[in-house]
Amino acid sequence: MHKGATFALATAVGVVGAVAYSKTSKTPFSVIGPLSLTRMTLQSSELLNHNTKKLRFALPDSNTRTGLSLTSALLSVSLPPGNGLRTPVLRPYTPTNDPNEPGYVEFMIKLYPGGKQSTLMHSLKPGDTLSFMRIPSLGWKPNQYEHVALIAGGAGITPMYQLLHGILSNPDDKTRITLVWGVNTDEDLFLKEEFAALEKSHPQRFKTHYVVSNPEQGSRFKKGYVTKELLEQAGLKADNNGAVKVLVCGPPPMEKALTARGSGILAQLGYSASQIHQY
Repeated sequence: MHKGATFALATAVGVVGAVAYSKTSKTPFSVIGPLSLTRMTLQSSELLNHNTKKLRFALPDSNTRTGLSLTSALLSVSLPPGNGLRTPVLRPYTPTNDPNEPGYVEFMIKLYPGGKQSTLMHSLKPGDTLSFMRIPSLGWKPNQYEHVALIAGGAGITPMYQLLHGILSNPDDKTRITLVWGVNTDEDLFLKEEFAALEKSHPQRFKTHYVVSNPEQGSRFKKGYVTKELLEQAGLKADNNGAVKVLVCGPPPMEKALTARGSGILAQLGYSASQIHQY
């Protein structure tokens, strides 16, 4: 789960029944605060591949911006159908649109078999509403690091997309970016065209490396998983001055293999715990 969500989860359980469906303020998320709920209306739903949708929600005020910083996420809050006392369903999602664009928030949501919230999100139709609350972010500062390594598995690509798009769209931020994205099938690389365009426009600063566990016949992508060897081939062995920050987001087994203290892949590559951040 996104770091910072645990406290928000506990608080939301106590307040969701009273305020989740009340009229919301028109103030941006950053001003509302992390423990206030904002109800948004779905504007559009677009299928990106076999299990991922792009959902655009309207902010309560079409003239305001979210006020969210890079690496911020929102916690979706819903109440399952039924009578009597119900346990709210809470899941964190990372907005993928430019936070400076007014009036809306976009998410790329993967449908998981049996997933309560992802199933709900995929079932929403334009006009339906859902409540969200802000989660504290990493707090990205331009040029804080010379190089940032983004290691994603599956749907864990969304916070990476948000961050790299924000870095590359800021002319004052010179941070270099290496993206490693591991997926199950070729079709799961649903952002490859966007990344190819960014790589072409920033050839000295942005590099991508993809790996597919079950590639289709004749696939042009490397078969396998995110391994020590793959990260070495991507040039992600730690340097001596600690100038690289590593951000990790993916399935729990992948994150554990990468970040286990002392024995994980990143530790084997020479990274200290302070250089690694898990979403």
